[in-house]
Amino acid sequence: MYSDYAPRRRRLLFWAILLLLLVLLLFLFIRMDPGRDLSESSAQAIRDAVRRGALQCYAVEGVYPPDLQYLEDNYGLQINTEDFYVTYEAFASNLPPTIRVTRR
Repeated sequence: MYSDYAPRRRRLLFWAILLLLLVLLLFLFIRMDPGRDLSESSAQAIRDAVRRGALQCYAVEGVYPPDLQYLEDNYGLQINTEDFYVTYEAFASNLPPTIRVTRR
């Protein structure tokens, strides 16, 4: 006697595995947000640019700049203030400033 049970079972298993793979791909696509990585790298680039400008000012003038405006006016620093908040805290002129960059 011939039974069609085995091919039907294989087809069901194939569709179940395919559905599981699609769900996993969808989950991975949702987890990997390309915009988030871009904003994190942009924030890091801004932080590095401010730090480099402050170090350049310290090397040239012997003191760290008092604020960001000084870096923008005298060292050509440009900051994307539409997308990021930049906090620059200078405790003393001979100590490196604390620089924080957060997304708006």
